[in-house]
Amino acid sequence: MNAYEVLNVKPDATDDEILASYKQLARKYHPDKNNGDDSKMIELNEAYALIDTPVKRKEYDSKNAFVADFNML
Repeated sequence: MNAYEVLNVKPDATDDEILASYKQLARKYHPDKNNGDDSKMIELNEAYALIDTPVKRKEYDSKNAFVADFNML
């Protein structure tokens, strides 16, 4: 799973952009709203948990080659 793709943000997104995207997607897919999608909500929560703090995000980025590839562009 690519946390950035799940949250629909670029790897260089700010923490505020990541949070805003998570909240928007959570409203859309929450199981208690608009016939939400349980599996999508679980995926969103897992992705956000990987990068929800600067420390976790730095660790996640260092373990994933796609970020290094992105930075080379």
